[in-house]
Amino acid sequence: MTTRRQFARFAAGAALGGLGLSSQRAVQAALPLPNAPVVVELFTSQGCSSCPPADRLLGELSRRPDVIALSVHVDYWDYIGWKDRFATAATTARQHAYAQALKQRYVYTPEMVFNGAAHDPGTNAGRVEKLLKQAAEKAGARSNPVLSALSGGRDLIELPKTAGVPPCDIWLLGVDPRHVTPVGRGENRGATLTNFNVVRTIEKLAAWNGEATRLIVAAGKLPPGAAMVVLVQGVNHGPILGAARLDRLATN
Repeated sequence: MTTRRQFARFAAGAALGGLGLSSQRAVQAALPLPNAPVVVELFTSQGCSSCPPADRLLGELSRRPDVIALSVHVDYWDYIGWKDRFATAATTARQHAYAQALKQRYVYTPEMVFNGAAHDPGTNAGRVEKLLKQAAEKAGARSNPVLSALSGGRDLIELPKTAGVPPCDIWLLGVDPRHVTPVGRGENRGATLTNFNVVRTIEKLAAWNGEATRLIVAAGKLPPGAAMVVLVQGVNHGPILGAARLDRLATN
């Protein structure tokens, strides 16, 4: 199908809460940018026939150390005949919030959002590479926070005192590395779709104003086998200033 459009409506983000994580070691997430990865969020749906090319490109990006690639599924194509089991109200609300922040007239799929500051359909590899470069350059030109560590063993997020940052939100995401889905109905009927780094849970964990901060993540709410991704993002879905990922190495 050609990309369809739906006029944007602002929706609130996910409810506050905690996630848990188990790991055999701590992972250092050394920032500041530009050495940190660029965050690419692909808003997609298994019910949209325009999305598989962008899904495949995101899979390529997911292998790069300079990118945190996230597949964020939306639910507004479910009515076509295939319910996307990875789409939630929270993930759909995140795209609507970006539409408002980026002054879009509508939301659409597929849509890649780069560090919360630019968007594109994400189907042209050359265009995506250009936007990645621009995002990295913009990030490197400003003062940024440091996510000093993600400790899976202690479920701990640490941010040191950082001057000159705008008011930010700390987002905590639970991410499944990969899902393969045979699609039985709808526009992708008969296809087997592979989605990478699928966002299963998303929560605004805390506000942050640059002060030294240590956050303990509550145990028991992360989907089994999921990675933990932390985003330091300007309020109201502004630019992403810092990001880190911790993969689960062992499941209790």
